[in-house]
Amino acid sequence: MKTHLFALDDSEIGTLQLADGREIYVSLERTVLDCARLLRLNEAAVIGDHALPNGADLPGMRQMLEQSSIKRGSRRALTLLDALDARSESAGETRTRLLRREVGIDGFEPQYELRTPAGLFRADFADPSRRVIIEFDGQGKYSDFVPTDEVLLAERVRENALTEEGWIFVRLQWPHLASPADVKRRVLAATTRARIQYRPRTA
Repeated sequence: MKTHLFALDDSEIGTLQLADGREIYVSLERTVLDCARLLRLNEAAVIGDHALPNGADLPGMRQMLEQSSIKRGSRRALTLLDALDARSESAGETRTRLLRREVGIDGFEPQYELRTPAGLFRADFADPSRRVIIEFDGQGKYSDFVPTDEVLLAERVRENALTEEGWIFVRLQWPHLASPADVKRRVLAATTRARIQYRPRTA
């Protein structure tokens, strides 16, 4: 395996005090930029999306990129910065967002909140104008923090409430992301069904 090394500025290095001494670490911002230079967009975006809510500064990364003497991979890094979104809560959501962009599925808002008679529902992606919701169902979604049975029941109740109001769900799992054209077909089909079945209430 070939290793790529880039020179570090002092501003990009910090130290972390550990019980057994001091350990050098690279800043989050520099780590994201180096990943952007070396990895594929899908891989680097997962790292970058995770870094943003954990303290990475997006404007700061843009400034670092502009001022960097490293030219290799600069265009890839800029493409990554333009694609990042701190609202992604999992690698699957990041990959789904990039896939939507790749196949031209627009209009969907991440982490969209919807109030239902059964409580608040926060969709991974929702298009309120077309009443379609895209959910990425990763394993952790149903097993983190709360017993799986409780999560599944609560989600099913909220989903039923939204379905009764005319919302259509498109649920994706990891294997689906390998077939972008099929995902686009499913989303467009859901949009058509939602448009046909939903009739706005009149006064």
